[in-house]
Amino acid sequence: MNAKTISQGILRALAILAGVFGVLFFLKTISTVLVYILIAAVVSLIGRPIVLFLRKRLKFNQSLAAVSAMALLMTVLGVIIALVIPLLAQQGENLSLLDLKALRASGENLYQELTSYFGLENNFLFQNFNEGEILSSLSLEQVPAFFNTIFGVLGNFSAGLFSVIFISFFFLKDSVLFENGILMFIPSKEQSKTKEAFLKIKDLLSRYFLGLLFQILILFVIYSLVLVIFSVPNAMVIAFLCALLNLIPYVGPIVGGLLMMFLTMSSQLGASFNEVILPKTSYVMIGFILGQLVDNFLSQPLIFSKSVKSHPLEIFLIILSGGLLMGVTGMVVAIPLYTAIKVVLKVFFAENSQVKSWTKNL
Repeated sequence: MNAKTISQGILRALAILAGVFGVLFFLKTISTVLVYILIAAVVSLIGRPIVLFLRKRLKFNQSLAAVSAMALLMTVLGVIIALVIPLLAQQGENLSLLDLKALRASGENLYQELTSYFGLENNFLFQNFNEGEILSSLSLEQVPAFFNTIFGVLGNFSAGLFSVIFISFFFLKDSVLFENGILMFIPSKEQSKTKEAFLKIKDLLSRYFLGLLFQILILFVIYSLVLVIFSVPNAMVIAFLCALLNLIPYVGPIVGGLLMMFLTMSSQLGASFNEVILPKTSYVMIGFILGQLVDNFLSQPLIFSKSVKSHPLEIFLIILSGGLLMGVTGMVVAIPLYTAIKVVLKVFFAENSQVKSWTKNL
């Protein structure tokens, strides 16, 4: 091996490394666009059954079916916004008019009642803290600045929302648009199997995402009934937020429960802790637990068995692995990604005995 061959090998390796870093830099630069495309793909999967229904049952053409599906999805989004935004505006107005000293006094009173009721005054976890120190660290005067930041974020959100709607429409109008983009990088001899895998993945994930929507709806109804029965202010918004948090496996329900408990207690500041706050919060949390029991033993098993066709233990292990690898994001994307991998293995390695046993329910 002469010096020329060695130098050519080094230059080739450097060129490959430069190409890899260039591609990674490019992907990082357009990461926002990639996120929009992924969200639009999820929206199109949710809207796909609507398009199929309109085409088969009502004989709509593809364009009209896509427009109708997007209009329906946008109507649902509009209803949610119409529900949430006025209440957020009302809360912002209430916060701007708050007597901060009175609010802090109420918070200190609630803290004292909690520590007294549960006997935490001498607990080693609390002995180095007092309510004045904790609450003084909360700069409530920064609330207006916080809302200004929120409104700034809303501008970026609006641009992102328009982008997602635009991309989603074309994914629905031309259902193979995303597929054709991937097929550009697939060898010709493998394209028929790739198309088969795409069709199966779209079918399974469409049912999965629709199942998640029904899961949220069921929890929203249960939580709303509980909060309305016990006269918790802004019951619909609290119920929606807690139901939405349930999309984050295992962690979401815990956060949702804590949020519901906190908002229920804070809505009763000034009332008797023993006679009002504690009983009402206890009843609300019992309702929350009942909702979780319905979700864990009825909704989720039905969704997983009918949509992605996986065993609950299998799902638990995959979500746990996703959480360890990528945190909350990994937990959210674990099931769709795992389902796609199973479909690809079933299509391309159908004769393998291990794959056949693993994917027999697909």
